[in-house]
Amino acid sequence: MSDDETEAVATRRAAGDTESSRASRGWWDRNADEYQLEHGAFLGDDRFVWGPEGLDEADAALLGPAEGLRGRRVLEIGAGAAQCSRWLSGRGALPVALDLSHRQLQHALRIGAGAPGAPDVALVQADAGALPFADASFDLACSAYGALPFVADPVRVLREVRRVLRPGGRFVFSVTHPLRWAFPDEPGPEGLSVAASYFDRTPYVEQDENGDAVYVEHHRTVGDRVRDVVAGGFRLIDLVEPEWPEWNDQEWGGWSPLRGRLIPGTAIFVCERD
Repeated sequence: MSDDETEAVATRRAAGDTESSRASRGWWDRNADEYQLEHGAFLGDDRFVWGPEGLDEADAALLGPAEGLRGRRVLEIGAGAAQCSRWLSGRGALPVALDLSHRQLQHALRIGAGAPGAPDVALVQADAGALPFADASFDLACSAYGALPFVADPVRVLREVRRVLRPGGRFVFSVTHPLRWAFPDEPGPEGLSVAASYFDRTPYVEQDENGDAVYVEHHRTVGDRVRDVVAGGFRLIDLVEPEWPEWNDQEWGGWSPLRGRLIPGTAIFVCERD
């Protein structure tokens, strides 16, 4: 939490699209520096990792075989510093890295400038619910913990992604595993006891002294996510729940080896456009 958020109060309350979007843009602009400093080494400059467990696209091939990426136009949503897009570019893909946060995209420029000879990645600042692209302009889309956990209307985002994908295009996205919402967001033993209802969809909100949201995260059950995928015009191909690997001894917020070996932390939805 940045210095200007030291008085933020955590609560559960309703938060609509506009408030959620404004809060996300502000939070990531204020916290991008700290986030990249803390997690940059794990994420790498050109690595495609799906979540804190460390599942790598190079191994998982959820977007398809790496050799099949060459020449494909790929949209990364909630790209942050565009690490995933940089990996895709290194495999011959033509990625566009989109993020709501200007500061996150500045980090993308910084990393790109520090890697002379690396392929260029197109950067776009925009809201995932209103993609500034023509219909059927991408072959693939992906999002590693980007946008969908933070929006009030995930179906709107899914329909926008479907719109810009070509028929048969694949969209793969990862989010916090819905089961985690029933547990405290703690990496230690205290994070192993159920403390809330899994079925309570009330958003998690951090708000300032005026009651304005400075951070919003939305909960959807597994069933909700599946229904959202279908309502967005996609067919669910696979639901991947990465197991915690032995090599990963890092704690990342509420993610940790202790919790990761007992309960899932990430859910990855592999979808195709109808």
